[in-house]
Amino acid sequence: MIRKLKSGKYRLYSRKKDPKTGKRRNLGTFDTKEGAKQHEREVQFFKKK
Repeated sequence: MIRKLKSGKYRLYSRKKDPKTGKRRNLGTFDTKEGAKQHEREVQFFKKK
């Protein structure tokens, strides 16, 4: 899940909520939406290995 921050950057959050905190885990902050999408693809690829 990608959200735009007030600063104009984009943050990637995990799809599922963290059971301990009840919030989504921060998976990184990126300057562009494309950068966040690229990292999301990398994360999904890594999860399948």
